Amino acid sequence: MALEIAKIRNVGIVGHGGVGKTSLVEMLLFTAGAVTRLGRVDDGTSTTDFDPDEVKRKISINTAVAFCDYKGHRINLVDTPGYGDFIADARAGLRAVDAAVVVVDGVAGVQVQTEKVWKIASEMDMPRAVVVNRLDRERADFFRALESLSRLKGRVFPLHIPVGEESGFRGFVDLVKMRATIYADGKASETDIPADLKDRATEYREKLVEAAAETDDDLLNKYLEEGALSEAEMVKALRAGIAEGKIVPVLCAAATRNIGGVALLELAVESFPSPAERGDITGTDLKAKQVGTRARDAKAPTAALVFKTLNDPHVGKLSLFRVYSGTVRADAQLLNASRSVKERLGHISWMQGKAPKNVESLGPGEIGVVAKLKETQTGDTLSDESHPFEVPRIKFPEPAISFAIQPKTRGDEDKISNALARIAEEDPAVHYHFDPETKQLLVSGVGNLHVEMVVERMKRKYNVDVNLLPPRVPYRETVKGRSEVQGKYKKQTGGRGQYGDVWLKIEPLQRGGGFDFVDDIFGGAVPRNYIPSVEKGVRDCMKRGILAGYPVVDLKVTLYDGSYHEVDSSDMAFQIAASMGLQKGFMEAHPILLEPVMTVEVTTPADHAGDVIGDLNSRRGRIVGMEPAGDTAVVRAQAPMAEMLTYEPSLRSMTGGRGGYSMEFSHYEEVPAFLADKVVKETKAEREKAEKH
Repeated sequence: MALEIAKIRNVGIVGHGGVGKTSLVEMLLFTAGAVTRLGRVDDGTSTTDFDPDEVKRKISINTAVAFCDYKGHRINLVDTPGYGDFIADARAGLRAVDAAVVVVDGVAGVQVQTEKVWKIASEMDMPRAVVVNRLDRERADFFRALESLSRLKGRVFPLHIPVGEESGFRGFVDLVKMRATIYADGKASETDIPADLKDRATEYREKLVEAAAETDDDLLNKYLEEGALSEAEMVKALRAGIAEGKIVPVLCAAATRNIGGVALLELAVESFPSPAERGDITGTDLKAKQVGTRARDAKAPTAALVFKTLNDPHVGKLSLFRVYSGTVRADAQLLNASRSVKERLGHISWMQGKAPKNVESLGPGEIGVVAKLKETQTGDTLSDESHPFEVPRIKFPEPAISFAIQPKTRGDEDKISNALARIAEEDPAVHYHFDPETKQLLVSGVGNLHVEMVVERMKRKYNVDVNLLPPRVPYRETVKGRSEVQGKYKKQTGGRGQYGDVWLKIEPLQRGGGFDFVDDIFGGAVPRNYIPSVEKGVRDCMKRGILAGYPVVDLKVTLYDGSYHEVDSSDMAFQIAASMGLQKGFMEAHPILLEPVMTVEVTTPADHAGDVIGDLNSRRGRIVGMEPAGDTAVVRAQAPMAEMLTYEPSLRSMTGGRGGYSMEFSHYEEVPAFLADKVVKETKAEREKAEKH
């Protein structure tokens, strides 16, 4: 039986990597009795970090789901990765929830990914709470972490202040009740506020009362007249303010020591909105071909979003989904509205980490999993066939870095494509394609670690071992000067010989001009039937490249004279003669190398804009413009692709991980002579090495 929507809380756990999000989830599950022992990330025993790569690296790589029941409410917890390379999963996880717990480290305070997930939650207009975790660590400082929260846009107020610090952290003062909760031997007890904290508690409570009063005009008037609010009024105003996102409460925790779990569960139940309180879901009514809405009602037509795909070695493909409206039943047939294909559902389940628990149906607001959907991918909507409806797709970041991959073992090419297809299903931020020009299979991701994880996964899951190489730059060749040459091919063998003779004029076209072949033959010096062969010989030679083996572009070739032999001339002889003539004439016409130039857009914290501009200049970049955008700046530039292959790690280090960039092809430009010589030598050496092998 589907759960009652008013009793559901869907909560995303987000924040920077290494702040203890997974440990916090584990504490909540343990506190609510959903698990019988407190799993540990360091031991590889946590509920939501079950992937072998996560256990090995002790970080979350995938979004995972777990649930607990507390005071008659179902709390679905979506544990998201915190490292920048896996931000796509955090974004997808947030689409499945109605509120977010932003976890901040007690030592480091707000970090790069904290700001990024905060921004995503803001875009989704999502209520939030902040948990300052790991307060039992050396150098942990709640008030310093609180100060760092000023970098986030929001009205942030502590609900707690800590009792004790570092290894002496043992609980917190609840600023609403003005009582302390102290933990000893795994048990919590309520006591009076320690004397040394009374003044500070009073000071922060005043700020909290004021914040509560400001959520409601009548309450504010009362507060201004009387200078106080009753506890009941304060609690009611805070709950409403938190649910509407007007107030962001800050709580204390040390998840690995099981401190702070009850308070966070209470907050989720009492102050976070149920799915019903988030209003109707807006999307596209595909029948009416216009914007439409769906009520979050079990009797409404079904609409469910697939927000994560996993490939389990035993079960196969698993699709995690969130039901927005209607009821999803086991063995039902639904329409994948995003792809216009029907899908037959088998078992549907709740997910506790990697353990499924089968159910008959899931109602609005519930989060579940279904196995072996044939066509469905992350971001697709499943809906009723008779009422096709698509919720907005999940926006995934564009890949920022590419590598070429080659198999360590010959014959693994097919296995590579299959493995990459499965991995891209799990992670839509992974892109791959074969570049016919450079003859390389390229895999692209958000960052270095992201691509490295793809390679590790290929080996572990699909038994495919590959090498990562930097991608080749697709250079081009052309000429700056002019030449006139003869190309003559004469071969006499025992029988019929080969004879072709052409005179070619070679000259450059403007950049982007392509190729122009001109037939300027008079008086039948080259018979009409051989002229297409001359053009084919020129084109084939241009495709293979002359200077360094890169395609030739922006060239005009005029055939203006030649000779033939009645018996020995042939199509092939004229193709070879044309190719020989072009090779000779090309090298006499001042050949140059062209390189692709990219349009680059860098978003950086404003105080790093100078460093970014300096670095782009050092990469032979031209700054096109800069626009300030609040605390950030957008720098636009044009830079050679060859200089941008290593840009992602440099930008990360320059901006402390807070910068991002996008890049697309703009045009080709001449490579400076000193660099062109180097590229030509390296390419020839590579080619000779490949021929030996």
